[in-house]
Amino acid sequence: MITSETYRNILNFLLFQIGWFSCVVYPDLLGPLLVLGILFVHFIFVSQNRFTELQFIGLGTVVGAVLDGLWFRLGILDDGTGAVLITPPWLVAIWAVFMTTLSHSLNWISRRVWLAFVFAPIAGPFTYWSATKIGVVELPALIPSLIALALGWLVVFPLLLFARKSLYPELT
Repeated sequence: MITSETYRNILNFLLFQIGWFSCVVYPDLLGPLLVLGILFVHFIFVSQNRFTELQFIGLGTVVGAVLDGLWFRLGILDDGTGAVLITPPWLVAIWAVFMTTLSHSLNWISRRVWLAFVFAPIAGPFTYWSATKIGVVELPALIPSLIALALGWLVVFPLLLFARKSLYPELT
């Protein structure tokens, strides 16, 4: 385990970036498998409360997967497969690796609650839009899709921060 909080946050940020990029470039199986390896590295070198953080990551991954599944069903997102019964594994993996950042490299946002309401509706949709440029997902109706994504992130991101603070206080 790395003792310096700064170094843990830097490693966490880099691991998230690698995980996100791996999943959008290799969405079939390699990306999600790489995220499993990234999570392993995270729990060895970054996490201070492994079991508690694993629970929090699990909660957020389920919430995110359900939200993305809803967006697929509503036609806000489209991966070109026509399957709308489950969220694609690469998106589930992105949610898992994203959840690691809330207690580490993105923890600064929770210190000023209003920041979650400012950044989430911008940064959330931006990541999906970025994935469209790589070709792994589509936003069928660009502006309505971006608005829906922004509204979803406006609700979910602050709720995840609230859940971390209230259910898992040792992670704050």
